[in-house]
Amino acid sequence: MIKVYDTTLRDGTQAEDISLLADDKVRIAKRLDKFGIHYIEGGWPGSNPKDFSFFNKIREVDLKHARVTAFGSTRKLENRPDQDPNLLAIIESGVEVATIFGKSWDFHVSDALHITLDENLAVIEDSLAYLKGRMDEVFYDAEHFFDGFKNNREYAMATLRAAIRGGAQVLVLCDTNGGTLPDELTGIIDIVRRELGDEIALGIHLHNDSETAVAGTLLAVRHGVRQVQGTINGFGERCGNANLTSIIPNLQVKMGYNVINPDNLCKLASLSRYVDEIANKRPNRHQPFVGRSAFAHKGGIHVSAVQKNPMTYEHIDPEMVGNQRRVLVSDLSGRSNIIYKAREYDLDLGTREETAEILKRIKELEEQGFQFEGAEASFELLVKKTTGRYRPIFTFKGFRVNVNKFRHDRPPLTEATVMIEVGGETEHTASVGEGPVDALNKALRKALEKFYPDLKNVRLDDYKVRILSSDKGTSSITRVLIESRDEHGNKWGTVGVSTNIIEASWQALIDGIEYKYMRKGGENEAPVCDPDDQ
Repeated sequence: MIKVYDTTLRDGTQAEDISLLADDKVRIAKRLDKFGIHYIEGGWPGSNPKDFSFFNKIREVDLKHARVTAFGSTRKLENRPDQDPNLLAIIESGVEVATIFGKSWDFHVSDALHITLDENLAVIEDSLAYLKGRMDEVFYDAEHFFDGFKNNREYAMATLRAAIRGGAQVLVLCDTNGGTLPDELTGIIDIVRRELGDEIALGIHLHNDSETAVAGTLLAVRHGVRQVQGTINGFGERCGNANLTSIIPNLQVKMGYNVINPDNLCKLASLSRYVDEIANKRPNRHQPFVGRSAFAHKGGIHVSAVQKNPMTYEHIDPEMVGNQRRVLVSDLSGRSNIIYKAREYDLDLGTREETAEILKRIKELEEQGFQFEGAEASFELLVKKTTGRYRPIFTFKGFRVNVNKFRHDRPPLTEATVMIEVGGETEHTASVGEGPVDALNKALRKALEKFYPDLKNVRLDDYKVRILSSDKGTSSITRVLIESRDEHGNKWGTVGVSTNIIEASWQALIDGIEYKYMRKGGENEAPVCDPDDQ
């Protein structure tokens, strides 16, 4: 069995744009445990109060599967193990598993620690021996091991033997600078196993500076490593760590290893999004396996083939990892895309001629700057309008937006007025906002909520503006993409295009509201897992 060691809460938080509170870390730890991760590295209790707070809080959590580990360094040379603050902090954290890192590269020993090579071997051995008598499990992270091995093979191996004498149960080989390529890495692992023997358990910890951390980790397992370390979504310092959301499905689905409970694999995409949400990170839509675009098809030939057999352009069934197949509509679309999207939304396209008209209309609009890839709600409205099945929920009478600035040192005052008609009744409202789009959105909602009270539960989740023709300066064409969400968590995207950003925003706002009332909710998620288990 391959054991997964997650270091999102420690190594992942070293990324420059990620910061987690102690409570955030507890929430992620609970989700990792539910997914089936074996070890969760909670942090370095001797380095900062936040990590110590996490260890105090996690003691009160009843984890069902995972073991929490504390991370730290070997003792300082001048300290006895029982007097070293770092080692004592690990014990005080209350965990039963410790991971200690030490220097494997002679260059680091002399230039960073400023101690002798023999002294470094001594602090590795007795630091581990001290913890081994007080912990259920002790792991040794051989920092910079591959660089150290290439620079001084005999000494790098000597540090591993010191760790073995100290009682380390797993020797984790680290490529801390992320510069070792997979073929070098596996050659070194083979030498280590040959010299130390197969009874010594090895782990792997790779950074992604050469974009090979996942590949290196998978090959390391092929060459006998039994503990893989990484982070969810590849979070980490510099270019990040080995990405567990790619490693886990590759090991389990492609390579046939027993990694986690197969019933939990369909929760992988949900776990990825959850960690992004807690870390306040926008999900990477192009991330393999779990990204929104991982199983998205755009070219008409691709879609036609996928309709016949998904294996033609998909390496696995997306539902295995909790993702879903998506077909995009664009100027590259063929008739197959339109038919597929219509089936997905249970839309009646009518005659073959009407389908051709829809395709023609899409290509005309994309020529003007519209993009339906991220605005599938606008696509559905377009289909209904083209086939004569569209029924507006109100009649538009007009809007006005005023922006007034009275003092140089204060922001402008923005006011919008909207006039609409519903069922023969005219509604005229006004609202003040942070800017013209915000004011317009508030005024429109105020006018409509009288007739459609459920609109109070719909909010704008995202608002994007893109300038399509920057060579025209301030008269450039602007595309606005809006993502809306309702009280059930359903999301849908809409688009507007104009040389006037207010007009483009208005188009996207109207589509978003009309879509809500045309369908019950927005984007349909494939029910691949029990929602209660997410």
